[in-house]
Amino acid sequence: MNSIVCLKQVPDTEAQIRVKPDGSDVLLQDVKFIINPYDEYGVEEALKLKEKFGQSTVTIVCLGPERCIESIRTALAMGADKAVHLDDPALDGGDAFTTARALAEQIKGMEYDIIFCGKQAIDDDAAQVGVALAEYLNIPHANLVIKVEVSADKKKVTVNRQIVGGEEVLELPLPCVLTAQKGLNEPRYASLPGIMKAKKKEVKPVKAADLKLDAARIGAAGAKSKVLKCYSPPPRTAAQIVAGESPEEKAAKLAKLLREEAKAI
Repeated sequence: MNSIVCLKQVPDTEAQIRVKPDGSDVLLQDVKFIINPYDEYGVEEALKLKEKFGQSTVTIVCLGPERCIESIRTALAMGADKAVHLDDPALDGGDAFTTARALAEQIKGMEYDIIFCGKQAIDDDAAQVGVALAEYLNIPHANLVIKVEVSADKKKVTVNRQIVGGEEVLELPLPCVLTAQKGLNEPRYASLPGIMKAKKKEVKPVKAADLKLDAARIGAAGAKSKVLKCYSPPPRTAAQIVAGESPEEKAAKLAKLLREEAKAI
């Protein structure tokens, strides 16, 4: 049961993100980076399948700059077997589609039964790479997955996925792409022995030329979307407390404020 986990490195959720003076991008100097939390659920689920079926491999595939090696090693320390790192300036500046295209081109030549992605990355919140990856590979997919059950013959998988107001149960043939949602599992911590072993595990470097893709279809050149401007949200104003002798009086005052001041109704 061979699994691939697509991993993205993102700024820590507690990091203070600053915008460049010209608004062209954000400043990432001195920012701490982590594995995208939703991708961690994918790593954990792949490891659980490996433990269940045995004779399995878990391979990390990551697209990003040199600093991503730290997050790759963390996933290897959790228990993944090996990794592929797509690290090339020509791949920088892309969007979800160029990222998915590059990942797909790499994955086409690999052996796998199931591919895990996070449902979205917490930096751009695009939530498109996993779905686009499945399309480029021409295999089925399910997103927002919170439960995974692979059949004993390893030919199909039954998943529970979140929908508005409940859950949906789907059965998919393997191979397929699943995007992980919070609630799928509880990712494990890397142990000290795992950290030591991770230093010796293979991380295969891949350059843009190795993918044999047209330069006009990767990175910024092939992106279908472009960030026009970045800016910080306006500072929050102090909350206004609506006073009154009764709930009815408070409700009337609130409705008046929403209508006359906030112009919301």
